[in-house]
Amino acid sequence: MAHKRAAAPEADPYFPAHGDTRYRVHRYELAVDYRPASNRLRGTARIGAVAGGAALREFALDLADFRLQRVVVDGRPAHYVHRAGRLRIRPAKAVEAGAAFTVEVHYTGNPQPVTSQWGGLGWEELTDGALVASQPVGAPSWYPCNDRPADKATYQISVTAPSVYTVVVGGRLLSRTTRASSTTWVYEQAAPTSSYLVTVSIGRYEAVQLSGGGSVLAPRRPVPQTGYVPARLRGQFAVDFGRQTRMMDFFEDVFGAYPFDGYAVVVADEELDVPVEAQGVATFGTNHLGGQRRSERLVAHELAHQWFGNSLSIGDWRHIWLNEGFAKYAEWLWSEHTGGPTAASHAATAHARLARLPQDLTPGDPGRRLMFDDRLYQRGGLAVHALRRALGEGAFFRMLKGWTAVHRHGVVTTSALAAHAARYTAHPLDAVFDLWVHRSALPPAGELED
Repeated sequence: MAHKRAAAPEADPYFPAHGDTRYRVHRYELAVDYRPASNRLRGTARIGAVAGGAALREFALDLADFRLQRVVVDGRPAHYVHRAGRLRIRPAKAVEAGAAFTVEVHYTGNPQPVTSQWGGLGWEELTDGALVASQPVGAPSWYPCNDRPADKATYQISVTAPSVYTVVVGGRLLSRTTRASSTTWVYEQAAPTSSYLVTVSIGRYEAVQLSGGGSVLAPRRPVPQTGYVPARLRGQFAVDFGRQTRMMDFFEDVFGAYPFDGYAVVVADEELDVPVEAQGVATFGTNHLGGQRRSERLVAHELAHQWFGNSLSIGDWRHIWLNEGFAKYAEWLWSEHTGGPTAASHAATAHARLARLPQDLTPGDPGRRLMFDDRLYQRGGLAVHALRRALGEGAFFRMLKGWTAVHRHGVVTTSALAAHAARYTAHPLDAVFDLWVHRSALPPAGELED
């Protein structure tokens, strides 16, 4: 009996100029040397990949405007053209269909954020240091990559910087070596990671260990949690992130085991519009502190993304509500758990607010222009709450744990969630997804009630 070949992945409809579906990456080894005083970066990327169902006579990587020194495929110099953020490579010998191959790119320059409708994305020079916040397409601002969220790979990242700086990268710190006035930090991210979720923070930070984990009823090995904070803000950080270890325990109870080796929080010494999640790391600004826990919902939101968005990554950007809707709902669950307004109360408030706003956003396919509109976050949270009401308490929370377990470190879509949730009820859920995910009109508030 002949086996049907799986369909080749399609280009992301929101960012068709990013990524290359003709191959997939399984490993990045990045070595960068960064000088903050001059904003100068020298990098080497070694990329292990596998060709798709056809021979590769050429392929593309995404990379911003750096000066290229050498491009090598399988040890042989390759012909390349680098223009408008695309590095098109023609190997000396075509890569056979299904064959593994290795690309090396040596580059240098002054990293700049990628321009977008949401402002600069990717590598950002700070007053004293740098940070990376790449969602959705900023990764090429500092390294060559196949910039598609579904093309997840492992990473080893080496960053050399002046020794006065601390370097934070998502993953496990393998080594820290000082020579003269520079220190090289080497991190390993063993879990498959989307390119936009790779981050680097370089700054004058003090490391703060957060303790806790487990309970008498459910003992567990605590997840290592570290804060990297400007020294003068340690007191405020202790208050504003003081309940994060409890939050981690609660989220493990409702979402399942934390999916990575550890979790780091960086407070950059700058004000940031919004916090930003990355794999195993979240970055906040000084404006998110204050010693009064006023940003605790954001602490919950970014932590929840480690499950929803990072471990479970979207197949393409049409499905962004799966990241933001579940992270928004995590805010509501934490509020409910800690004696604040219930998730139902938050849902009612969100619904009333959305009812006064234009009804031109479809959560399941919002379009590039509206993919980070606040209404998508709120509508996504309402969709999750509607699913909770339809399934019932026990089935809903079993569904959540099953969702994160079955697709751990994988790629998900809205249709996959619908199929998964259907296993937890005898009643059809088509109307729930149709009303709350696939229509732009806001359903009546009564649809959220039992």
